[in-house]
Amino acid sequence: MTSDADDALTWEGDDDRPTQKPAPDAEQKSALPRGWNAVGKRSETVGRLQDDDTVTDSAERPPLSTPMLLLLGIVGGVYLLYTVGWIIGGLTLQSSAMFLIPDVMYQVALWAAALAPSLWFGAVWMLTRRAASWMRVVGLLGGVLLLVPWPFVMTGAVGA
Repeated sequence: MTSDADDALTWEGDDDRPTQKPAPDAEQKSALPRGWNAVGKRSETVGRLQDDDTVTDSAERPPLSTPMLLLLGIVGGVYLLYTVGWIIGGLTLQSSAMFLIPDVMYQVALWAAALAPSLWFGAVWMLTRRAASWMRVVGLLGGVLLLVPWPFVMTGAVGA
């Protein structure tokens, strides 16, 4: 019984592993279009070859700079406050709006206005991923100017 326990703790036979990786199959290389190269273990990922035969990976992007991270945090906080402002301002005006439009239409418009800052932030973030940083800044600051919760600004939390 002692010999079985000792055998379990030894690493005999691990030296027999080949140290070199096997060459990729010729059919795998021919299956890819010209200019593409399989990369990674077992070639599950495919990358585009640049002119100097280095592989680019679209998932690798440079990290955001510190000023851009600060701007995103500040503008994200402003958009969050705008969402709260649209909800509070819209709910205070709900009783006076009942004379003009039906309740269902008002509720749809209220929640669309409350979701608009979040949707704007997400759209700017997704649509300017490959664009210059100044375009992202212009899009975010444009949303800050366009999405002001006017019912809250004009009446405040107390109402008119």
